[in-house]
Amino acid sequence: MTNVLFVCVANSGRSVMAERLFRRAVDGRHDARSAGSAPATAVHPVVVEALQELGIDASDHVPHVLDDERIGWADVVVATCDDACPVVPGKRYIGWNLPDPKGRPLDEVRAIRDDLAERVAALVAELDQAAGASAGTGSSGRTSIAP
Repeated sequence: MTNVLFVCVANSGRSVMAERLFRRAVDGRHDARSAGSAPATAVHPVVVEALQELGIDASDHVPHVLDDERIGWADVVVATCDDACPVVPGKRYIGWNLPDPKGRPLDEVRAIRDDLAERVAALVAELDQAAGASAGTGSSGRTSIAP
């Protein structure tokens, strides 16, 4: 299992969408959290709406500060924001450089959400492949499952 921390500045838009999309995609195979360097007080309502369209409820999200505990928990840190994103040294770091959904209309937030969903799917495939490789493979190339 890999722990992925999605970060941005406010932890109220991009990182929330990424975390929730990731959790749905992995169905417990990996874990995710999100945080921001300067957390807002709540998630952007348009982000909640865009995720609800996919059947994902983010209305309970509380923005979290990017702190040592969250950084220590993470195996991979994914920066979802543009050039204002915090850098976390000493971790596998992935930069996605996405626009901020704050103040954008729903159709633009959908485009950000869909871009995130594609990136999340690729990350999940990579993590699943790495987990399968570390679990060992049989001669068929498929992951071995103990009886």
